[in-house]
Amino acid sequence: MSQQPYGQPGYQQGPPPQQPQQQFAPPPQQQQFQQNFLCVTTNDIPGYRIDTVYGEVFGLTVRSRNAFSQMGAGLKSMFGGELKGMTKALMDSRNDVMQRMIQEAINRGGNAIVGMRFDTSEMGDVWTEICAYGTAVTISRQG
Repeated sequence: MSQQPYGQPGYQQGPPPQQPQQQFAPPPQQQQFQQNFLCVTTNDIPGYRIDTVYGEVFGLTVRSRNAFSQMGAGLKSMFGGELKGMTKALMDSRNDVMQRMIQEAINRGGNAIVGMRFDTSEMGDVWTEICAYGTAVTISRQG
């Protein structure tokens, strides 16, 4: 029986490595990716060794705000307070780019991402680019 790439249907694996307890549960749409996948902003992971480096992976999205939302946000910003519609849009975008980045790492054969970062930029008056990037690696437990 040929072995499928990590994370693909039919992949045979042993028990997942013990990971530190997460303080917060991931959002439901990310849960299927993060059960056996570790994504960190550090360049190494205590208790694990990096066996293979697959290179840079990223997830990208460009979002536009609708005119009514932008006008409402402009009015709200004059009086102060959180722009809840904008916050939700950015959180949704962040989750989308994370999923895309993790899926790319899985497709390359990785089971973790190190050195993960976010980058955002404005394109025109109403477009926002959001990118998550890092290095896809295969890790294993030391010891």
